[in-house]
Amino acid sequence: MTRNPTSNGISGSQPSGEQRAAAAEKARTRREVRTRRLALPAPAARASARRAIHRLWSLPVLASARTVAIYLPIGGELDCMPLALEAWNRGRSVFLPVLRGTALRFAPFRPESELQPNHFGILEPVTPARRLRTARQLDVIVAPLVAFDLQGHRLGMGGGYYDRTLAFRGGRADSRRPRFVALAFEMQKVSALPADAWDIGLDAVITETTTYRFA
Repeated sequence: MTRNPTSNGISGSQPSGEQRAAAAEKARTRREVRTRRLALPAPAARASARRAIHRLWSLPVLASARTVAIYLPIGGELDCMPLALEAWNRGRSVFLPVLRGTALRFAPFRPESELQPNHFGILEPVTPARRLRTARQLDVIVAPLVAFDLQGHRLGMGGGYYDRTLAFRGGRADSRRPRFVALAFEMQKVSALPADAWDIGLDAVITETTTYRFA
């Protein structure tokens, strides 16, 4: 059963000792993986991004998708722009997440799109509300992450935005749109991540060396 988290990714009730321990473990993993990721030389990061995106296009769910949401990288995240360029060349519609309250909507993204930073400093398209789409209206969402494990658990920055936005999907066995995948460097893989009841699992993670499928 999926619960909607509050803005910090934890339910509104007083956290238990187990929840506090899990939160501490997630915070430690974030620090360690982000430090490693930021130390990756820029040429190596760009080469890894190209290889990962080449692998991503081999996924049938992406190859057949007409609407794809991506992200603009911050803090050393794997660069999605080569994916956007290829998607435009293939005639796909590309979208970027925009904050709306405690969840996400998705704005059309084109080379000529005007961008402005949100309160986290992440660039978003300047888009009228009537043109925003919900997650249900997309075929694939490609999300950033800090870390992932071989069970398909995703560790983000802790805001819970993707989990709230995709709460309707339930578990990975749910075949409804959108499919939820992530791009990452192989060094972001960890042995195991603590998972909360509201965490939405990934359908796949694609790195520069490997495609991990969970659905």
